[in-house]
Parts: sequence; C-alpha cells; structure tokens
Amino acid sequence: MASRPEVTGFYEARTGSVQYVVADPARKVCVIIDPVLDYDEKSGATATIEADRILAFIAERGYRLDQILDTHPHADHFSAADYLSRKTGAPTAIGANVTKVQALWNGFYNRDLAADGSQWDRLYAGGDTFLVGDIPARVMFSPGHTMASITCVIGDAAFIHDTIFMPDTGTARADFPGGSAKLLWHSIQAILALPDATRLFTGHDYRQGGRKEAWESSVAEQKASNIHLSKYKTEAEFVAVREARDATLPMPKLILHALQVNTNAGRLPEPESNGTRYLKIPLDLFKTAWE
Repeated sequence: MASRPEVTGFYEARTGSVQYVVADPARKVCVIIDPVLDYDEKSGATATIEADRILAFIAERGYRLDQILDTHPHADHFSAADYLSRKTGAPTAIGANVTKVQALWNGFYNRDLAADGSQWDRLYAGGDTFLVGDIPARVMFSPGHTMASITCVIGDAAFIHDTIFMPDTGTARADFPGGSAKLLWHSIQAILALPDATRLFTGHDYRQGGRKEAWESSVAEQKASNIHLSKYKTEAEFVAVREARDATLPMPKLILHALQVNTNAGRLPEPESNGTRYLKIPLDLFKTAWE
C-alpha cells in the first residue's frame, strides 16, 4: 500500500526505549524517530552504538535520510539527533512547544540557553504536514507527558511515544514538570480517534511480566485491552488513577542528566578548558522517598 510505510524498530534495553526508521521503500527515503545516544550514568561514558546501528541499517537498505525527529525532549535517555545530523547532514525536528520546556528547564539549570527552538532545524506545530517519500505525514500535538509532546502519523502508522504503551502496560506518567494527566487524557482520545486499523508504535517497552519486548499495537487493540483505557472510560476516572499512580513513582534516574542535553537538541555540553565535558545537576530540585 502506498500509505503503508516500512517501520523498523530498534530496542535499546538499557532504558527500554524504542527507536524507529520509517521508510518509503519505493522511493528509498526514510526518517529516524527518537534515536538514543548511549550514556552510562555510573561512569559518565557516552557512545554512539545505537545510532551507528541505525546508520548501518539505513546504509544497507540504500535509503536517503530525510530528517531526524524527536517526539519530545526525553527525560530517560539522551537524544542522538545531534550526532546523527552531524554524520549525515539530515535536519533535526521536534514539536514547536519545546520552547516552553526550554524556558522551564532553563530556570531549573540557571542557564541562558536560547529558549526559541533554534537548536533544531524544524519545529512542528499540530496540523503540520510533510512527506516521507510519497507517504503523507502529519503532526498531532499530544501534550500531557510533556508540554512539547507530539504524535507523528505517517501513512497508516502513528508514533505515539510517551502517551500510550503496549496494552498490558497502560499509559505514560504525567507528573513531570509541565505535565498534566488531564491533557494526557485528551491527547490519548485524539489518538484513539484514528482509524481502528492504524498501527501504533510506542516509544518505550518494559517487558511486562518478563515477556519479550514489543512496540506495535493498533487503535482497536488499545481500545479493547489497554489496562488503563479499557477500564477507565471517563476523564475523571483516568485522571484520578493516573495521578494516584504517578504519586508513587520515583523520578527517572536520568531526568536531570537528560533534560539539559535534550532541550539543546541532543548536544552535549561544550568541553571545558581541560577538554572534558561536564553535566550540571541541580541539588534538591525534586523530592524523593528516602528509604
């Protein structure tokens, strides 16, 4: 089908992230969605293992990379967008409301990073369209998990990242700074209003119950069996359960590491006079449950 892209997922086990190459194989054109830059918080080491795996796949298929898209500024892994753009010359893209996230986190980090989205080549607003080869794509604004989250619908496939997980896992948390369970509910309803056969590709999977990683479902499957959405049918029910659940969750271990990189389009801090790069970690910004 002309409107059915080829979707290849790349699972990154360290953070449970799923990265995608979405292609029009007839035109040999692709985009990358939500690539991961490897980071080990214990040693501070970074690597490009995942990004290079994706580049090798694209080269093997003979595809031309059209753009590198992040669905939102991630709180649990570093984006490889900057590395991939420098390697390939392909432009980077993200949702236009990233400016709100930049302004918020600039305050947390006490920094003067330009909060205008200029770190990316393209800023997508809800309703914007583009092509992947000959396959039409459009952007849906999907706030709730973050203020800047977008869903990208490419042909019959929707890339929903941190809104809905696999049916046995439920939905994403909405308690990060700027998050909202109410907005998440409305974003999810917009996704579920897509045709039932629409393929849904999530951005994370945590191998629920020890099963093998999985990342593809459909609108029909989510309506029928998602452990949150099939049970909690009203906004009030969903918001109450989501907020109660979120109140029990620890902050992601990499949130303070990742947001200073990902609000800068995946760019690592510049080396200091000794040639070493340093992350800045604000102390006592968030509360925790001490054991």
